[in-house]
Amino acid sequence: MQQKTMVLIGAGNRGMYAYASYALRHPNELRFVAVAEPDARRREEFCRLHGIAPQNAFSSWEQLLAQPRLADAALIATQDQMHTGPALEALEKGYDVLLEKPMAVTPEECAAIQKKTEQTGRLLAVCHVLRYTRFFSQIRQLLQQGVIGRLVNIEHSENVAYWHFTHSYVRGPWRNSREASPVILAKCCHDMDILQWLADSRCKEVYSTGDLCHFSAQNAKPDLPARCTDGCPDADSCPFNAARIYFEPYPDPALVPLIRMVSFDPSPEARMEALRTGPYGRCVYRCDNDAADCQLVNLTFENGVRASFTMSAFTNENVRRIRLMGTDGEIRGVMEENWVEYYQFSTGRTVRIELPQSDFGHSGGDDELMRGFVRLLNGEGENRTSARMSTESHLISFAAETSRMEKRAVDFEQYVRHVMEK
Repeated sequence: MQQKTMVLIGAGNRGMYAYASYALRHPNELRFVAVAEPDARRREEFCRLHGIAPQNAFSSWEQLLAQPRLADAALIATQDQMHTGPALEALEKGYDVLLEKPMAVTPEECAAIQKKTEQTGRLLAVCHVLRYTRFFSQIRQLLQQGVIGRLVNIEHSENVAYWHFTHSYVRGPWRNSREASPVILAKCCHDMDILQWLADSRCKEVYSTGDLCHFSAQNAKPDLPARCTDGCPDADSCPFNAARIYFEPYPDPALVPLIRMVSFDPSPEARMEALRTGPYGRCVYRCDNDAADCQLVNLTFENGVRASFTMSAFTNENVRRIRLMGTDGEIRGVMEENWVEYYQFSTGRTVRIELPQSDFGHSGGDDELMRGFVRLLNGEGENRTSARMSTESHLISFAAETSRMEKRAVDFEQYVRHVMEK
């Protein structure tokens, strides 16, 4: 495979570590030649890791994209609300684009990115990494082989562990839909996308319910301080105490990568100072969050398949569980535990498939996404997450939020037509 070059726009946790690190492990396939990142420490660290010359390090995406085209492709991993501008400009500049999810924070911006991709004829893939996991690829293969007959319904849950939810959606950058995007988009557009992929049909109707039911001021005791580090009287008993969660022993190894967001300097002293002064030390009942901490979505597809999805913050699990029921049997599995099994009514036999474990994020999906994108740049393979496919699955998330807020079912075909005709 011919080596390809990329620029990185946004050297945060996902951009620098989850995706760009692929180039460090596979230098014959991919090389990063430039970076745009406003945080000087992150920018310098990325340049050090990838050997990027100082003249190719920029503090903004506008500066980078004002240059003549520097590489074959651009990886855009900025904050959610900053995706649209660099995506449209990079496509116009002649870059192929790998775009972190969500594509954008409004339906109209997603549509604009799709239209610009088609207008320029460039390649664009969205980081829907679940489609690249062995887990969901195995399930799709079993469905295509007909091992459970005709698929009838899907039960899917994303269990967002209490420490993960409070980190990202109560204290963190995705806590407030006015500053980022609703949680059903920011966290669960992956899941809406995978349900559409497994159903293998267009969505027909969306209905959703949910609310912010716990992490709000009305559940705060009168004597709770604004910060966990300010002498909280419930420090020893509160499960959300930041002064405990962000120090060893961690409640889950998956928390470790998130600690980089708390403090770029990982030392205990720097981490504690970040909790005293930054967003991650705030009391979970004293934040400006509005993200629903429990949401349910029901989907009906044109081929008759029905899917139910649950996202909840009230669990110690940080896993995705799925059950697919068909006319001849059922499939179930847990992505992070790397197993899938199916049961066939006719034989009464359960077959369990143990999948290889991966050291990389999303059960190996992050790495497989990067490998797949490099193959696309070389004219090989299929684009599993094209602009058109991804726009449609993103619109399911937007329709779900509309349904939740307006307390009504949404005719999805009508919804899509309204967005795309604007």
